[in-house]
This record gives sequence, structure tokens and C-alpha cells, in this order.
Amino acid sequence: MKVWKHFKTITYHKYLVMKGCFKVGLYKQGLLHDLSKYSPGEFWIGVKYYQGTRSPNAAEREDIGYSTAWLHHKGRNRHHYEYWIDYGGKDIPGGVAPVPMPVNYVVEMLMDRIAACKVYNGVKYTDKSPLEYYNLGKEKAPMHPKTRELLEKLLNMLAKEGEDITFGYIKKELLR
Repeated sequence: MKVWKHFKTITYHKYLVMKGCFKVGLYKQGLLHDLSKYSPGEFWIGVKYYQGTRSPNAAEREDIGYSTAWLHHKGRNRHHYEYWIDYGGKDIPGGVAPVPMPVNYVVEMLMDRIAACKVYNGVKYTDKSPLEYYNLGKEKAPMHPKTRELLEKLLNMLAKEGEDITFGYIKKELLR
């Protein structure tokens, strides 16, 4: 039963991201979004820790101290800011630092956050939900300042203006 529920959850999430990406013209990203979630290393962990109300990765992290599925996922999906962390150059000798994300991946990250909030909040979802969720963890997020600035601009626009205006801005202005 958990197999079917997890499959439905990730497929519905993927569908919502695809729908959002298509609205702004990111067709290829919409089609390819999160395909790694169907790989054995992510899928079966998702089944094992499936709850239906939050990401199974959080439950795996609570159980063993980290998430093997998340480590696999973030390394293959460019719409996660964690993908964009590299060894620092001359400004950060020996350390790691976030680098700026290309705009199209910031947009896909927005669509991912919207879809996740819609999936897990259900009828309680509002256009403010992605911003509220982001604000819960933004202090810990090692995100490049330019990436953070754009993501926060889009999340705030979504919260204040809604999807139609935000998606229109993304399609006509941001991704032109």
C-alpha cells in the first residue's frame, strides 16, 4: 500500500511542477523534473519512510541521522540550491561556497516549492504557503546571495500577487 501511495505522491508532485514549468515556457525542465525520485535508491527509501504529510527524507534523517535519498537526489537535480555548492576559490581557501544558480533553475526551484506545498498542505494551501515554508529554514540555507534575492523576490510576489501575475512576470520578463 505504501508503494502505491508514495508513487502517487511523487507523480502528483512531478505533475504539478511540470504544469507550472509549462506555464512559464520551461518545457524540458517540466518533463525531466525529479526523474531521480523513481530510481531505486530514492524510490524505495521513499516507500520505507512514507507518511503522506511530509517528505520521507525528513523521516529517514530522523531515523539514521542523514538521508541517503536526499544525498542522491540533490546531486542529480539542478533545481536544488544544494547542487550549486562548490569548493571556494581564492575568496574561500579550502572551504565550500554556494555559487549563483542559473535563472531557469531558480524558477524550477520555485515551481518545486509550490508543488511540495500543494501536495503536503492540500486544501490548506495558499499562495503564501511556499514563502512561509521557506522562511522556516532560510537562515540555515547556504544559498548564493543572488540566488536568494531572486527566490525571495519570486516567493514574495507569489504571496502578494498570486500565480497568474508571478508566472506572467517569469515568462515575459525573467525568462525572455
